[in-house]
Amino acid sequence: MNKLKSLAGETALYGLGSIVPRVLNFFLVILHTRVFLPDTYGIYINLYAWVAFLNIIYLFGMETAYFRFATKEGANEPNVFRTAQTFVVLVGIILTAGLIALAPMAAGYFQVEGHPEFIVWLSILMFVDAVVAIPFARLRLHKRPLMFASAKVINVAIVIGLNFYFLLVAYDPAIGIGYPILANLIANVFYVFFFLTTLIKWRPQWDRQVMASMFTYAWPIMLMGLAGMTNEMFSRLTLGWWLPDGFYPGKDAQHALGVFGACFRFSVIVNVAVQAFRFAAEPFFFSQATDKKSPALFAKVNHYFLVVCMFIVVCIMVNLDLLKYLIDKEYWDGLVIVPYLLYGYVFLGLYYNLSVWYKLTDKTYFGTIITLFGVAITLSLNYILIPIYGYLGSSWATLACYSIMAVTSYFLGQKYFPVPYPIRKALEYFGLSIVLIAIAESFAITNQWMATLFHLTLMVIYMGYTWLRERASWNPSGPIS
Repeated sequence: MNKLKSLAGETALYGLGSIVPRVLNFFLVILHTRVFLPDTYGIYINLYAWVAFLNIIYLFGMETAYFRFATKEGANEPNVFRTAQTFVVLVGIILTAGLIALAPMAAGYFQVEGHPEFIVWLSILMFVDAVVAIPFARLRLHKRPLMFASAKVINVAIVIGLNFYFLLVAYDPAIGIGYPILANLIANVFYVFFFLTTLIKWRPQWDRQVMASMFTYAWPIMLMGLAGMTNEMFSRLTLGWWLPDGFYPGKDAQHALGVFGACFRFSVIVNVAVQAFRFAAEPFFFSQATDKKSPALFAKVNHYFLVVCMFIVVCIMVNLDLLKYLIDKEYWDGLVIVPYLLYGYVFLGLYYNLSVWYKLTDKTYFGTIITLFGVAITLSLNYILIPIYGYLGSSWATLACYSIMAVTSYFLGQKYFPVPYPIRKALEYFGLSIVLIAIAESFAITNQWMATLFHLTLMVIYMGYTWLRERASWNPSGPIS
């Protein structure tokens, strides 16, 4: 029980550093969708989709490798840290130099002709992210979530402040979407000052034996990350490739991408909850790996993670009639994708939890295989569904991909590292959330005050069911019934 409380406390602090900044950052959508038309916003979404891919290559799986090798029995953590940091910095220098050299060509490809500086800014931004990634991982390993959260909150405060300044006070249409990029770059430079002592003390080190072991462990993680990012971001890219001309009357593919990108932000709460949990859970899982009771503990962790995620989904969906006002009316047509993306990211979170088996058994290649299987699903379904259903088809592909990956990981995990997950109980919570959302959508209450009260009642019903269901089965030392 103490272990679960400790994990919950750390998750809450990582949530402060991840959820709060992302939620605050989400409110930038209010500003962005009122300053930029969907066509222009689509260019911004496209740029950051590619940044997401490149960030995986910059880090090369070294974050997870650092956790694995720094927590092994007899490990020399400072040595592992210096080796991982050296590798990440070298990769970052090579990639950043190449991207800066290709900036004029890339600017034309991304429809920001005349602004190669946008590509340069993004390149430096990614390099800074990579340089501070291992120091952030070290904070997690040493259980310093408050410092982690402080850095993240200050960073997003700078981002938000600069966005409002650039877009409302010092706005120049010639720069346009360059302003949010510049704001992110300036804010991320803050991380360098935050870790200044760590970075000054760091000295490049290349321990061949350690590096060889870490590289062997990390490259499947990197490939898995690329494949996972394909599952997450590919739908944004393929809208521009596979959406037929005139599918949305009077609108082009870039407009559809802008709408999809804005409405996609409603899934950010579940997605960030998943990330916050991962920050706390990954070192937790490794630290508990040798405990004979760890399978039962992992089952409890996954179950309560699901309970919380389902509550978040219910809260968002039953209140979407109010939340939609966070974005401009030009983007409302895309709200139909929100429920599918929310459930998709719940399954992604479950997949991360269920994937503990191949990380603890050093069978990371299974993760690569599963994720590549997900890529095949993503590619094929997007190719089939986008020409027929547009961005709605993309959201269906996301849900299908993540749910199939989670189920596949579950069955493989039960073979190599059995964990007594309470599947029947999990299905109850999925069913409850779907029923409550269906009830909310079945009653069109015109009075907003009455509608909000009704929706709050549905949220209370979920909480009441959870309390009654979990009160009867809670036993810190036993399985979930």
